[in-house]
Amino acid sequence: MTTTMRAAREPLAEALLQEGLLTAAKHDQAVAEMRSSGHRLGYVLVKLGFVQELDITKILARLHRMPAVDLSRFEVDPKVLKLIPGDLATKHVVLPLKREGRTLTVAMADPTNMGVVDDLKFITRYDVFPVLAGEQTLRSIIDRHYQGSDQQLQDILKDMEGQAEDVEIVEDLEDEAATQAQIDDAPVVKLINGLLTDAVRRGASDIHIEPFEFEMRVRYRIDGALLEVMKPPLKMKAALTSRIKILSQLNIAERRIPQDGRLKLKMGNRVIDFRVSVLPVLFGEKIVLRILDKGNLTLDLTKFGFEKKAEQDLMSAILNPYGMVLVTGPTGSGKTTTLYSALSRINTIESNIMTAEDPVEYNLMGINQVLVRNDIGLTFAAALKAFLRQDPNIIMIGEIRDLETGSIAIKAALTGHLVLSTLHTNDAPSTITRMIDMGIEPFNVASAVNLVVAQRLVRRVCKDCAAPATYKPEEIKSLGLTPEEGQKMQFMKGTGCDTCSGTGYKGRAGLYEVMALSPELRRMILRSASVADIQAMAVTEGMLTLRMDGLKKIERGVTTLEEVVKETAA
Repeated sequence: MTTTMRAAREPLAEALLQEGLLTAAKHDQAVAEMRSSGHRLGYVLVKLGFVQELDITKILARLHRMPAVDLSRFEVDPKVLKLIPGDLATKHVVLPLKREGRTLTVAMADPTNMGVVDDLKFITRYDVFPVLAGEQTLRSIIDRHYQGSDQQLQDILKDMEGQAEDVEIVEDLEDEAATQAQIDDAPVVKLINGLLTDAVRRGASDIHIEPFEFEMRVRYRIDGALLEVMKPPLKMKAALTSRIKILSQLNIAERRIPQDGRLKLKMGNRVIDFRVSVLPVLFGEKIVLRILDKGNLTLDLTKFGFEKKAEQDLMSAILNPYGMVLVTGPTGSGKTTTLYSALSRINTIESNIMTAEDPVEYNLMGINQVLVRNDIGLTFAAALKAFLRQDPNIIMIGEIRDLETGSIAIKAALTGHLVLSTLHTNDAPSTITRMIDMGIEPFNVASAVNLVVAQRLVRRVCKDCAAPATYKPEEIKSLGLTPEEGQKMQFMKGTGCDTCSGTGYKGRAGLYEVMALSPELRRMILRSASVADIQAMAVTEGMLTLRMDGLKKIERGVTTLEEVVKETAA
C-alpha cells in the first residue's frame, strides 16, 4: 500500500491499525463496503465482525476527547425519549439518555457531527451534554423505541378491543354490499378505527397520514403542534388510503388530483365528523383528517380568556342590531370558533341568522348554514346576494376574499343587518387598510365596521408539571421587556409529565386584540391615517395589542414566553 493511500486513512483506521486491532486487508474491505453502503467506517467494521464495538467506542472517545457510555447499562426513560423527535433521532443516530435539571445527556454515534447538538438545544430547550456510544447498539435501540410501528399498532388495537362494539363508521353507501363486506373484513379497518378513536381521545385536531419512499408516518396535531404517533407497515399503504377514500365517498380510482370528503364516526353516544383531504404526493397520497368534535367546541365567549374591557367591547358590538364585526388572524387561529360563539350568544327565536361558509365545520341548531361551492357559481358574493332576499337579521360570511363580497357585506351592514366575517390580516388596525386596499371606500369602512378582533392561539402550560422558569436577559428582551421588568415577572413552564406527553403544554388559550371603532378612530379612517397611527390611538383608548395580551397571560402563568414570542409581533 502506498504512502498516499495510508495518509488518506481516517484517524479511527490509523489508531486501529497501530493497536493491531485491524489488518490492512480488512481495512480495505471495510472501506469498499463503506463506500457502497454509505455507512460510517466504525459501523461497517462492527457489522463485518472485524472489530469489537467497545474497542471502536474507546478509540473514538480518546481521539475526540469525549466521554463514552455503555448503553447496556442504561434503561431508556420513555418521558426523556419524547424530547427528541423520532425522525431526528433516526437521521442523526442520537438518543436522549437522561435529564438532570436543565441538562439533557444525549448519546451519539458520530463525534464529528456537533451541528446536531445545536439543533437539539434549539428543539429541546435544554443544555445538551453529548456522550459517545457504539453505533450498532445505538441504532438497534433507536429502532426498537422510535420505529416500533408494529408494537404501536398493537397498542392502539389493544386499546380498541374493549370499545370495539361502541365504535362504528357512519356510512351512506347503499350498493356494492359484497365488496363492502370484504373491505370491512380487512385488518386495515381495525387500524383506521383505532387511529380515529385514539386521536379523538387524545384531543387531536388533525390526523396526518403521510407516505414516503420507504415508510409511512402518522402524526396528530395536538394543541397546535404535530406529534408523531406511529409508522404503519408500508404494505398497508394502498389498503389504508382506499379504505379512507371509500368511507369519505371519494373516487378510489382517481390518484392524480386532490379530493375532499367527509366521514362520521360514532363513539358510544357521540357522533364525530371528520373532514377529509386527499392530496397526491411523490410516493402516494397524503391524507389529512380534520376532527370536528362538537363535544370539544366551547361556545361560551366568557370562557375564551378575553380581558374585561375587550369582552365588554365585543359583547356590545355583537348585540348591536346592525354594523360589521370582523375577526382576523392566520389559518388555525380559532376565528371560526369565535364567530360561532358570537352567533350562539345572539341565536334567539326572534332572529333569522344566515351563514355562508367554506366549508361548514359545525352544524348549529337554529342557524341557516349555506355551503359555498365555487364550482357551480355559489360564491360568497352569490350567497350574500341571496341572503338579502331572505329577510335576515344576522349574516355571517366565512371570509371576505374580494371586492364584490366586501362591498355587498358593507352595504348589508349599512342597511340594518349585523354582519360577521373573517379576514386574513396580522392585527386589528391593518384590517381597516386591507379593506380599503380591496377597493372599498374609506367612508363606507368607517361607517359600517363596529369592531375588529385579531387573535392567535398559544399553548397552555400543563397544570400538572408547571414550575417557575428563568430566562436569559436576551430572551426577556425578545419579549420587549427591560431586564428590570423581566425580574418583576414570574415566568412558568411545564417540565414535562405523562399528562402532557412530556411537552410541558396541555390545551390552548387565545390572545386577543379587540379594537372597537370610536368616533376618533372613524375620523382617522376617513383621513386615511396609517396603520401605526390607528394602532397608537386604539392603544391610547385602552386596546391591548396581541403582545400586551400575551404578557398578561404570561403573568398569570397561562402560557410561556416562547409561545407569546412565537405567535405575536413586538
